[in-house]
Amino acid sequence: MPRLSLQNVSVDFPVFGSHAGSLKRVLVASVTGGAISKETGVTMIHALDGISLELHSGDRLGITGHNGAGKSTLLRALAGVYPPTQGHYRCEGTISSLIEPTLGIEPEFTGYENIALRGVIMGVSAREMESLTPAIADFCELGDFLNMPVRTYSTGMLMRLAFAITTTVRADILLMDEWLSVGDAEFQSKSADRMQEVVQNAGILVLASHSPALIKRECNRVIELAHGKIVRDEPL
Repeated sequence: MPRLSLQNVSVDFPVFGSHAGSLKRVLVASVTGGAISKETGVTMIHALDGISLELHSGDRLGITGHNGAGKSTLLRALAGVYPPTQGHYRCEGTISSLIEPTLGIEPEFTGYENIALRGVIMGVSAREMESLTPAIADFCELGDFLNMPVRTYSTGMLMRLAFAITTTVRADILLMDEWLSVGDAEFQSKSADRMQEVVQNAGILVLASHSPALIKRECNRVIELAHGKIVRDEPL
């Protein structure tokens, strides 16, 4: 059974060469929304502060909060991308992340080569990724472009490829930063159907969004972040 656990997790980012009273520090604070302190001559951004969460199969968690509240940082912490500065993180089950769909795409590699590479990044065996490749190719509808370097793709083509890869590989836990829709009107309808299928099949869903209606529709629990802390946690 899938499980995600954060126990009193904090995530700090050091900013070097930024003085406590400088304009740079003020700008960093306004962008991150996190608390900032000065330690041993280094500015520390407290992106997450003492977060505790327990998620199990069937949980559908929505994350809300102002820009810079820590939503994307929390998603990355749940994905294991950002290790805790303090506290404990535990994950049981496979994770599929729609936080940055194009993460790991190499411009000089062909579409097919990027499918294989993305499989490595997602922890999928080469044999399994090879078996999934025809379905990925069919869904993204890029045809012979899959034999060409990705640097020749338009932004829309790149998103199609990334979306097809990420949503074809099945996982126990799905992490999303807003609801993803890609391509033209026809492909958007197709991708919307795929998104619903992926969400329904996920054991755990974590969705960060600015849309209360979307979170109410897809989630059974919501937390609100402010300056890296949970300020609201209630069922839906």
